[in-house]
Amino acid sequence: MPTSRVASPRRYLVCEPRHFEVRYAINPWMRAEVPVDTARAARQWSTLIDTYRAHGHAVESVPPVPGLPDMVFAANCAVVMRGRVFGSLFHAPERRPESTAYETWFKAAGFDVYRPESVCEGEGDLVPAGRFLLAGTGFRTARAAHHEAQEFFGAPTIGLQLVDPHFYHLDTALFALDEENVAYFPDAFSPGCREVLARLFPDAVLATREDAMAFGLNSVSDGRHVFIAPQATGLIDQLTDRGYVPVPVDLSEFHKAGGGIKCCTQEIRS
Repeated sequence: MPTSRVASPRRYLVCEPRHFEVRYAINPWMRAEVPVDTARAARQWSTLIDTYRAHGHAVESVPPVPGLPDMVFAANCAVVMRGRVFGSLFHAPERRPESTAYETWFKAAGFDVYRPESVCEGEGDLVPAGRFLLAGTGFRTARAAHHEAQEFFGAPTIGLQLVDPHFYHLDTALFALDEENVAYFPDAFSPGCREVLARLFPDAVLATREDAMAFGLNSVSDGRHVFIAPQATGLIDQLTDRGYVPVPVDLSEFHKAGGGIKCCTQEIRS
């Protein structure tokens, strides 16, 4: 019998996709000639928010800013651990104004915000996993930001080299299932980093490339429920076998910009 999993209530920060579109190309998924169905994107996003709330999670929202089409991807704005906010400095100039918009929200909510000196794209590349902070690099976040984050949080930070441009952020290739385990796609990482992950998480759920390309690893877990792309059928089956409860939510319009469920969700950890 699979292990009984326990959910814990979470606090999520999101941003309505009022201005969402593919206006430029900063990753392999973005193609200006493929139009976004903005009405469908809005419905999909609303379904995600309703689903979070139906599972007992608190959801707060940052006002969208005109001219910032990727602001919907709230995970990239910061990392929040123990009530401390490590902000963002985006690699692409087009996204840099997002940092200020999110910083304004955090400060109004009573948080102090640390501004990184090096390029860092929040939970896109910094994934809290138990006592570790897993830190991606290779396409966006700079290695120097890993050191900044470790000094700021005082948490052991594990650098992970991403090697496939389709998985340009760590949160497209890996997500934390709970305080002890993760799911990831091995081939998204360098050989040495695959060994590191295997040592740290010997019981990890390993995704296929097909499920990873379906944004199956851009998922959110509350320890029991895993909010996941319905297209990642193999990964859904694996999670079910492990005692997790997959909750499929279709965010396929956001895949056109290289994002999914996790990209749209910033977790505020107290």
